[in-house]
This record gives sequence, structure tokens and C-alpha cells, in this order.
Amino acid sequence: MVKSSALGYPRIGADREWKKALEAFWSGKLEEAEFHHQLQDIRLNHLRKQQEKGIDLIPVNDFSYYDHVLDTAAMFGIIPKRFSYEGGVVPLSVYYGMARGTKGATASEMTKWFNTNYHYIVPELADASPALTENKPLAAYREAKEKLGIEGKPVIVGPLTFLKLSKGYSQSEFDSWLDRLLPLYVQVLQELAAEGVQWVQIDEPVLVTKLSGPDIQRLKTIYETFAASVPNLNIILQTYFESVDQYSEIVALPVKGIGFDFVHGLSGNLSSIKTLGFPADKVLGAGVIDGRGIWKASLRGKLGLLEELTELVTADRLIVQSSCSLLHVPVTTERETKLSTELKNALAFADEKLNELVLLTKAIAVGSDGVKDELDHSDRVIQALQQSEERNRSDIQQAVAAVNSQKPERNLPFAERYAAQQAKWQLPLFPTTTIGSFPQSAEVRKARQLWRKGEWSQEQYAGFIREQINIWIKLQEEIGLDVLVHGEFERTDMVEFFGEKLAGFAFTQNGWVQSYGSRCVKPPVIFGDVAFIGEMTVEETKYAQSQTEHPVKGMLTGPITIMNWSFVREDIPREQIAYQLAYALRQEVEALEQAGIGMIQVDEPAVREGLPLKEAEQANYLEWAVKSFRIATCTVQETTQIHTHMCYCEFHDMIDSIEAMDADVISIETSRSHGELIHSFELNTYKLGIGLGVYDIHSPRIPSVEEMTSMIERALRVLDPKLFWINPDCGLKTRGLQETVDSLRNMVDATKIARAQHSAIV
Repeated sequence: MVKSSALGYPRIGADREWKKALEAFWSGKLEEAEFHHQLQDIRLNHLRKQQEKGIDLIPVNDFSYYDHVLDTAAMFGIIPKRFSYEGGVVPLSVYYGMARGTKGATASEMTKWFNTNYHYIVPELADASPALTENKPLAAYREAKEKLGIEGKPVIVGPLTFLKLSKGYSQSEFDSWLDRLLPLYVQVLQELAAEGVQWVQIDEPVLVTKLSGPDIQRLKTIYETFAASVPNLNIILQTYFESVDQYSEIVALPVKGIGFDFVHGLSGNLSSIKTLGFPADKVLGAGVIDGRGIWKASLRGKLGLLEELTELVTADRLIVQSSCSLLHVPVTTERETKLSTELKNALAFADEKLNELVLLTKAIAVGSDGVKDELDHSDRVIQALQQSEERNRSDIQQAVAAVNSQKPERNLPFAERYAAQQAKWQLPLFPTTTIGSFPQSAEVRKARQLWRKGEWSQEQYAGFIREQINIWIKLQEEIGLDVLVHGEFERTDMVEFFGEKLAGFAFTQNGWVQSYGSRCVKPPVIFGDVAFIGEMTVEETKYAQSQTEHPVKGMLTGPITIMNWSFVREDIPREQIAYQLAYALRQEVEALEQAGIGMIQVDEPAVREGLPLKEAEQANYLEWAVKSFRIATCTVQETTQIHTHMCYCEFHDMIDSIEAMDADVISIETSRSHGELIHSFELNTYKLGIGLGVYDIHSPRIPSVEEMTSMIERALRVLDPKLFWINPDCGLKTRGLQETVDSLRNMVDATKIARAQHSAIV
């Protein structure tokens, strides 16, 4: 009989209780034993919910104390030497040290999980001595069975994906590392088989990327080894986020089941199955419910797809499942009481997606007549939103089409703009600045809450924000920064803030998702046509500039980042959404310039995150992403300096596109992977202004002057010193006041040393 399954469930809890427990433990407010107890309660509640909803194959070991890739590294004892790990079960102090850094050791690199907004900790293989420290999937399976009577489906990151995502080894060492890890994976699986586990989900999302001939051979080696070692264990090889290109080779692997994404990889995967068939001895995991989007599925359409698949695969060999883990969506819509009925009815978060999975599974078993009311309701709510006024604004559609028909470019090339800007600003060698935000203290958060509740008037709140700006303008001047920022104290989030001031956006009360570690974000919902309503940042920026003789940057979030960090409508192409956003932001850029702000930063940290996994689609995406940025920034005068910022990125394959954005200055987060990025610039000349982040703001440690001096000198080996800026990696919103001040003072001291060493350049 057809079964239902999810590939994973959100960790954070409906009230973000997971995040609160982590942060209480880190701050010393929660003892370790109580911490473990609280996380177990959260974990069991998530399993119980899936059990009560009727999910047949419930994932276990998808829960994490921080990150599932970090969990895999810890399970195999892959711990960098700087954390003084001595073997055995990895202590929480070491585990969280790898994620967040310690006073004596820098954190491991963090980067994006494929093309999602989730970020994982990159395993470091160099000098590691892998050994099985504890069988985490087995512990999770036992817990679910003993506590709730659930026959869980353990989830494991597969060996090919784990190695592909790791660093600290050369490509020539790949096979030797596989030889070292494979016996450990076998030991995990053998212990699961001995326990009586029925199904194991081995995640290999790397299979949707471009694989080489040796990679295919490695796959065969891995899964033939598993088949020989645990012949009676049902392994489902799980892919997601796109379609697989090497379909024939993958379906020939000796596993019991294979899961495919029939949402983001629908066209390619469906075509492969129709053309090449599906093995009669395997189970098909049909990922038909979107694990990344928040919209209700067109259930009638999904049922049609499943019926199409049952013509190729018998129902008893079909699992109806999410396209990927539900980690990427909020927990439930139940608590959303402020959205319009029209919009709320069209939303499906994790719990609602579980309901959709169960309903579709039932429909396959009993036929569509048995769920006719539910199918009709699905049609009605989707159609109601599609016909809404917000989605059919002809004025915006026509204006954006007119702007899009013109070539967006500055009035002068960079070299001439640079000369004009230097004449105007008279900046020193290696100008220092920050990325934009300063610490949001408990006082700042409380003030915002009082204002939102109506207990403070707009005048009271604006006065408080001005006080914070005054404090930080003075601090920046005392520290010795050259280009200042107002601090963004009025902003909860770099995307939400703008969405609240633009038409076409909606905001949830509890639509939180995990970004990295305990960092949770509440993405806006772009459900209609985006339009500029009025000035968004001019008041605070203009006030900050009035308090200092130093230049103050205006701070905006760019169109691609707003789009990529929002849940977006699915009825029009993402390219069109980006152009609507760019046109709206252009109007804000022009308003800042008219208010006398001559440096404007339009942040695009998420450009790389949106890069399609398929190489054939990447050039087109980068073309319209660059165009969107230029639409937003191209109308300013040559003396107005446009900055941008990017983070969490591997830039070697998009340096040309970054340069094509034509920003006067770009700052890039690099401290966790400084050497790799420096190598990119050894291979590619960059001719515009650039600042490579000289310290990691995600870690509470204060970097020394010597560390930052070393960072600066390495960058200056490959970059033009006259165009080089010095800044932290990212915004400082999450850091404490004193650590921020101390770190920036060290940064300025390191800059002074660099200026002395390179004074002849001036």
C-alpha cells in the first residue's frame, strides 16, 4: 500500500523553543543536563505531531543541536586539532566551539546548504583521525521507539555528499578519504540493521549537481558496499533540490528505494522516469509536496502527477513525500491571526504540508472521489489569491516593463567615477567602514516592542532611535572609522524592514525558519505586485549625516536578496519579481541622493544563494540578477558612491558577474575562508573598489591586531591597494557592545599599520 513520509521536520519549534534553549545554554543560564532534557522534549513533540497526523515513515535523526552536517562530522570524530579534542563522544564545548569559535580557536567555515537559505558548518578533514564516536541515528531510532512506539526512519547525510561538502583535502585524496569513512558508515548501518530498523534514508543531494565519471564509480562503490554489508536493510537513497542528470546510473544502484524531487526537479525527473522507466524492484519516493515553499499545493494537480507515476510504479512501491526536509519552512499557520483570510487560506507551513501528504496518500488509496471536498477547497483558495487586486496591478506591471526595456548603466565608467569620488571625499588609503548594523541591545528590542504595541508614540520611538544613532556616531568617530553608518536600530531584519514599507508584501507572526545555528529569520511573504509607497530610510540616514562631518552611508537591501530571503509568489517568474523590487529600490536610492547622502550601500549577500544548481541555468540567472542591481543603482550621479555587500559565498565562478554589477565598492565576507577567496583573485583581476572582511562577526571572540594585519597583507598581494577597503565580515547586529568596540579598534589599529607599510602608494 502507498505510504506517506516527510524527509525532515523543522527543529526550532512553534515558539522557537529550540533557539531559546540553545541561547540559554550558551549564556550559562541552563545547566547541561537540563539543556539535554529540554531538547529531548522538543524532539519528541515533533515526532508525536507527525505520528498523530498519520505520517507512515517518520524521520528520526533529522533533529540537531546545531547543524546536521556538523553532527555527521562529530559522529565520525572529524574535529580540527585547534579544539584539542582527545577522542570519544564529542563534548558540547567542542561541538559548539566548531560552530561558534572559542577564545583560543576560530570557528569552522559556514556556507550555504546548496541553493537554500540554510547554512551548514563545513567539515575540516585535514589531520582528522575519523572514528565512530557514537551512533547518532541508532540513538534517535531507539528514543522514538521506546518513548513513542514509533518505527522511525533514521536520516543520514550520505558519504559522497559529506565528502563533497568538506574541505581540507586535495582532490587526489578523495578516494583515500572515502576508504576511511566507508567502514564507519557500514558500522552505523550494521548497528541499525541489528536493532531491527526497517528503513534508512541516506541523503545524497549532491547527486543533483554535475557529477564526474569517477563520482559515478564512487557511488557504485559506496552503495554496493552497503548492499553487501547490510543486505536486509531497506535503504532509500534520497535526492532533492533539483533533478538528477545521471538517472540511469543512479536507479541502477543496489538500494531498496530512491527519492526524487518532483517540485524543483519536476521536469527532468518526470521525463527521465517516463523515458527510461523505473526499476521494478525499487520503491519510488515521490517528492510532490514542496519542502521549501509556503504555498498550498494544488492538490488536484499533485494527485494527477501521482496518478501519472502509478502508471509507471505500482502503488505498493510508492512513497508520497515532501520534496526535501521541511526544515526550510515555518512550523504551522495555526497561530497566524493577522493575515487576510484570502492569504492565510493559501498558505501551508510544515504541519499543513504533513496534512497534504496524508491526504494525497489517502487519495491514491481510495480515489479522488473520497477527497473531493478537500480538492475543491484547494482549487478555491488558490484561485481567490490569483484573482486578487494585489496580484493584478497594471500600473506597476507597465512601469516595470518600461524600465526593463532600457539598458541600466551609470553615466560614466568606473575609472572616471573613481576620480570624481576621490576628489569629493578625500578618503585615506585603505578607508575603514562597517557593513551597516550595530548591536541591537535588549534596550533597543524593548523600545521597538513598546512602539509596536502602541505603548510608545511614533515621536517617542523616533527620539529613542536618534539617541542610539548619536551614541554610535560618536563611538565610530572615537574608534577612528572613515565612513560611518547610522546603525540600523530601527530595523528588525534587513529584509522585513523594507518589506513592511513596500506594497505586495505580507508578514507572519510566527513564520520563523532556521538560517544557521540558533539564528532564525522570519521571511516576508511576497504575494502581490511590489511597489514603492514612500521613503523608507531617508529620515534616519539624513539625521545621522547631520551629526558628523564624516560621510554616512545610506543602507538598503538589494532586490535579489529581498527576493531570495523572502517566500515569493509562484505565479510569475522570479525574474519579474526581481525587476519589480529593483524599480521600487531605485526610487529609494534617488530619494537618498536628493537628501544629500552621497554614499549608498545596496546589500546583495544572497546573490550566490539563488544561483541555480544546474550549470545550464546559471548564466541566465546571473544576467537578470546583475540587471536588477543595476536598475536599482544606475541613475545616481558619478560622485555618488554605490557600495554593495556579499556573504557566505564561493565567488570563483561569478567574479565576472560581480564586476558587472558595477558597484563602486564591494565588501565580501571572507574571514572563515580567506585563503580560498584570495586564490580567486589570483586567478581573476578585479578592477573596482573592494573590501575583504578582516574578521568573523559570527564568533564572539575578539580578533587580535596581528590576525587582521595578516588578513590585510594577504589580500594586498592580489588586489590594488588604491582600491582596497577594510571592514568586518558582516553587520554587527548580533554582537555585544564592548566586543564590537574592541574588535573595531583592533581593526583600525591594523589599518594604521597597513597604511604605514604602504604609505608610498598615496
